[in-house]
Amino acid sequence: MIPYILYTALILCACLLFYKLLLQKETFFQLNRFVLLACMVLAFIVPLLPIPQQLSLRKVAVQAHVPLAKAAGDKSQIIGLKGPAVKEVIVEQARQTFDVGSLLQWLVYLYWFGVLLFGLNFLMQACVLLYRAYSSSSIQDGKFRIVEITGDNAPCSFANTIFINPEKYEWETYNQILLHEKIHIEQKHTIDLLLAEAVIIFQWFNPFAWQWRKALESNLEFLTDNKMLQQETVEKESYQFSLLKVAAPHFPLSLTTNYNQSLIKKRIIMMNSKKSNVHTTWKYFFLLPLLVLFACLFNQPVAQGQTTNLNEITKVQSNIQNGMDTEGSWFAVIKGNTVNIQFRNDGGDTSSSTFQLSELTGLTKDMKGEFTITREAGTMKFEGKFEGNNGMGSYNFIANKNFNTVIAQEGVAVADESDLMAFFMVNVKISYVKMLKKNGYKNVDKDQLIPLAALGANEEYITSIKQADIPDFDLEDLIPFKSMGIDKAFIDEIRQAGYKNISADNIIALKSQGINGKFISDFHASTNGNDDDETGDDVIAFKSMNIDAAFVDSFKAVGYTNLSNNDLMALKSLNITPNYISEFEKLGYKNIKIDDLFALKSLNVTSKYISDFGKAGFNNIKIDDLVAMKSQNITSDLIKEYKNIGFNNLNIDDVIGAKAMGVSPSFIKSMKEKGHNFKTLEKYIEFKAVVGVN
Repeated sequence: MIPYILYTALILCACLLFYKLLLQKETFFQLNRFVLLACMVLAFIVPLLPIPQQLSLRKVAVQAHVPLAKAAGDKSQIIGLKGPAVKEVIVEQARQTFDVGSLLQWLVYLYWFGVLLFGLNFLMQACVLLYRAYSSSSIQDGKFRIVEITGDNAPCSFANTIFINPEKYEWETYNQILLHEKIHIEQKHTIDLLLAEAVIIFQWFNPFAWQWRKALESNLEFLTDNKMLQQETVEKESYQFSLLKVAAPHFPLSLTTNYNQSLIKKRIIMMNSKKSNVHTTWKYFFLLPLLVLFACLFNQPVAQGQTTNLNEITKVQSNIQNGMDTEGSWFAVIKGNTVNIQFRNDGGDTSSSTFQLSELTGLTKDMKGEFTITREAGTMKFEGKFEGNNGMGSYNFIANKNFNTVIAQEGVAVADESDLMAFFMVNVKISYVKMLKKNGYKNVDKDQLIPLAALGANEEYITSIKQADIPDFDLEDLIPFKSMGIDKAFIDEIRQAGYKNISADNIIALKSQGINGKFISDFHASTNGNDDDETGDDVIAFKSMNIDAAFVDSFKAVGYTNLSNNDLMALKSLNITPNYISEFEKLGYKNIKIDDLFALKSLNVTSKYISDFGKAGFNNIKIDDLVAMKSQNITSDLIKEYKNIGFNNLNIDDVIGAKAMGVSPSFIKSMKEKGHNFKTLEKYIEFKAVVGVN
């Protein structure tokens, strides 16, 4: 559970930094609201998603097998000891080592205590708000409830209820406050705050979670201010002045939306800042790759098709990790030339292993007796009886003291009989240790020795891998290599495909995703080698995104012959197809630049959108103008509205400028009623820019 909590905290941290650095100053407030909400939800979902091994960047084999042997060594320190001996070992360990398991347990208790505390605080705030909302007199204003409060508290809203002290404000300020809070209610901003509060409950220890709520609250205020300034009855100067009037020393509960006095300066600056250009929307598209990267780096991969060589290592896991004792009871089944023996200790834990029938010395069927299995690490003595091919009884492991001495001389530290029993189960031999040292692996420990022996990494295999001359290759790399079936032939195939100085990690990543030399050759042929990809990262990305030669050729067929790998990945992620390009070509848009394609697709500019403008009298619109019009949400219906009030000779620049400045048809009508009767749209734009009316 702790890794999940910390992983969630890490995602929140990364997303907040991304938001602060790239998105916070943008005026796309509605889009920022969606990003903030989506990231809060995804931070708790992403860690739970299983990632296909093809996409995972984790070093699966090392993580799966090496800790297995370590766990075996740790647990085995007291296996086989009884009575006072167990007590002595435990006392000695308590003196020399810190009880990590106990610490983690206390951390879990502390975490849930914090969750409980903040959860109760949340419930208390909700109860207080509901009590205030329904115990005080209120005025029903349509779907809004206005509750009059006393004292020096700031106005705020929760759900459909507005809390305000009417005696504190002048009539105009009072109306603006009500309109402000009604926008909060209509936009359902309470949901955002409740979700942020839920994140705080489960991430109370995370300072970035608290900053996240702050960023969300700020954006809600910016969004509401923007909506306020779009109202015809609200003047910017008057509204900004009202913000200063509302300043109060007492703030409402965190579950409410309010005028947020601490943000007044930022809000006024944001209201007067220049609107963000649509060309900056590219920043938002980097958020998804960031989350995908986190998932690929940290999520547990799902193994696919790489299990054929893991049978022995699985047996080691069963025999050691489950706490197998040096004595207990056994149950066995003979199948052909092998016998599967299940071991059970006093604690009820079970594990099993398969031996060759020829290893069982003294075995007699259908009568009670003794038989043994002897290996270099020791002897396993069995007592019991076989009836046909099924048997049961008791066992006792006796370590080979001479083996213990010799293997210690070879530099392999052995704690006690449990280590020797682990060596017995995977049949570790002194000659095997010497072979590893002869091949240059001088510092071999039991945590590496057990999985290597279980996987059957023999001298022939090790020698062939060494001949491949992989830079910085070590013994731990050998474990995933063997478990995944990576041999010299595969390495040579990868190098012949163009990767000369590839590392062990890159080879593991390629193998885990089923990438072979042919796929790499096809990749380079289809992309004309137009990008430097020394480590195979682009190949891995192409494989995971299902970008193949057919995909690349389809764009070459419509004239895009020099696309970079990044361009191809962007085309795939945005789901841009040759058919999408053909729709524009039919309308006369030839040789569209790749960056323009990205902008058009990201804004969902379609051929129908362009055709509708053609019907309104606007033909041959430039791509830059299309992007600007779509970003401003300019439609053919808006053009018709301008024409209906007398502007028949419109040009694109005037329409874009009018929309950006808020010179809407309704605004023009209101100005005409006041006597401002201009003949061109440009004049109304200039008028609003100079006078600043709304």
